[in-house]
Amino acid sequence: MTDGRWTRTGGALLVVTVAAALIGARGGAHPVPDGGTADGVAPVRAVMAAPVVAAGVSADSFRRVLTGVAEAWNAGDARRAVARFTDDATYSQPPDRQLRRGRAQLFDYFGGTKGRPGEMRMTWHHLAFDSTTQVGFGEFSFTYGTTAHGVAVVRLRDGRIANWREYWVESPLDWRGFTRQNPF
Repeated sequence: MTDGRWTRTGGALLVVTVAAALIGARGGAHPVPDGGTADGVAPVRAVMAAPVVAAGVSADSFRRVLTGVAEAWNAGDARRAVARFTDDATYSQPPDRQLRRGRAQLFDYFGGTKGRPGEMRMTWHHLAFDSTTQVGFGEFSFTYGTTAHGVAVVRLRDGRIANWREYWVESPLDWRGFTRQNPF
């Protein structure tokens, strides 16, 4: 007998399947009308859970989303960059250095219809992604007047960026010089 139920746990949709299994001491249990078994071993219930990632994306898709954002910023194309974010996306630098909510604010922040004055340059160095939680990380270098190196923590929803939280440090050094004490 199988009973399928949908549950929401920690933001991830799970399909929970509950199966009743009969286990016998000699490799074969025989059910009897009272719900027990002919050899006296009681039924055992097994619970199996598997994340549903149909609406989620793979690590390769994550890489394409973040690479697309960098390419759009490098081209000064705010419209193309903001298209990779959800309508209600949150973009922040904790604790209170910057906070943007929604595509309209992001579009303006990314340069709007006129683009930002001056050249922007974003380069990803390392990207990692957990397809179960739809959360990933990337080390980056960003130049817009000055250069900064940092990490962005990103959560995707339906293949777009729903949350972007970044931490960075300004430095006159390029990436190789910045990471010289611990290169990989």
